[in-house]
Amino acid sequence: MEQAQYTWTVTAMDCRTKEGDNNNVVYNVHWTCSGQFIDFNASVYATCSVPAPKGSFTPYANLTQNQVLGWIYANGVDKHATEAAVAKKIQEMIAPTTQTPPLPWSSLPK
Repeated sequence: MEQAQYTWTVTAMDCRTKEGDNNNVVYNVHWTCSGQFIDFNASVYATCSVPAPKGSFTPYANLTQNQVLGWIYANGVDKHATEAAVAKKIQEMIAPTTQTPPLPWSSLPK
């Protein structure tokens, strides 16, 4: 869905309190990808494990959302496939292909 607007948000990060010389080392990222098209909204929520840092370490207080999103994209979260899944949910709202009708016996006279 080309016209949908997508927003990626890191909603929480799980940390190891101490790892080597570093404190609050992120190992798991909770994230949401939300999409909006006109008045239709859908989202996907998931988590992504990230490996221990190698080389330079950014203290927890100095992390940015863009930096952490880069970690999840580098560790298995396919940005384009996720946005396509959100678009599919929105499309299903616009033009449903399934339904859950009332049970046939629920409308029988008593």
